[in-house]
Amino acid sequence: MLLCSIFVVLGIWLLTTDAPRWVSWLGIGFFGLGYPVGTYNLLDRRPQIIINTIGVFDRTAHNEFINWELIQDAYPISISGQEFVCLVIDEQFKPSHKQSRFKRNVVRWNEALGAQELNLNLSQVKVDAVKLTYLIVAMIQAEVDHREQLLKTLLSPA
Repeated sequence: MLLCSIFVVLGIWLLTTDAPRWVSWLGIGFFGLGYPVGTYNLLDRRPQIIINTIGVFDRTAHNEFINWELIQDAYPISISGQEFVCLVIDEQFKPSHKQSRFKRNVVRWNEALGAQELNLNLSQVKVDAVKLTYLIVAMIQAEVDHREQLLKTLLSPA
């Protein structure tokens, strides 16, 4: 919202100059949309990452649970100071196969950075990337019957 404020103030300043008024109002209107979006994200209390016996769900990465059976491996990565846990998924189950060419190219850019198609963004979550990776790998390797007990053991306060 702070960056939006800079451009909104710039748009207001442009109204006082000889710049075209439509450019000023376009900037004010477009960057002014950052306020309701930013406020919504700031006040949103829904969990971003859910881990249960079925799989892992990240609101920002995928619109449904990623089942443990589909995940082959996981590893932590840091890109420009932001922590991620990358989920290695079997090639035939990757969501990009059903998407446009543009989205498939974005996936290639992710992979060029060392990431995967499905990455858990930890920038807004207070969790250690290495510990979360350990939990995910343990859940992948665990038998279906033992996953609930494993979750209780690993997530219990020490």
